[in-house]
Amino acid sequence: MIQLLSGINSTSSALEAERVRMDIVSQNIANANTTRGVDGKPYQRQEVVFETALNQQMGANGGTIMPGTVRVARIQHDTQEPRMVYNPTHPDANADGMVGMPNINIHEEMVDLIASSRSFEANLAVIKNARSMAVQSLSIGKH
Repeated sequence: MIQLLSGINSTSSALEAERVRMDIVSQNIANANTTRGVDGKPYQRQEVVFETALNQQMGANGGTIMPGTVRVARIQHDTQEPRMVYNPTHPDANADGMVGMPNINIHEEMVDLIASSRSFEANLAVIKNARSMAVQSLSIGKH
């Protein structure tokens, strides 16, 4: 039963990490055309960096390694320079008529969003199956 609960803990941490990833990707998509942020510069794409932590519990389970948890290590800005687009009528155009646009590729962001969504769905299915297994295990003891 401890293995089942530790698996649920691992899966729930992955769900939270993927939720953060979907939020950040959504922000990137929403700001794909933001030429001036609070700092006066074009919006910079953000990336989520995950890390895993292996939990080693000594004693009760004989020193076996429990499933790792996934968490967001940090959210970092992409270091690519803004795309320069010629649009002399834009209010943020420089003297040459060039406007700095965010370095966001909508197609890549959509692929990231779909991958994150699929991962979220898979982890949710794991929790549903673990719950079903726990209910079935408890019903065995009733008979």
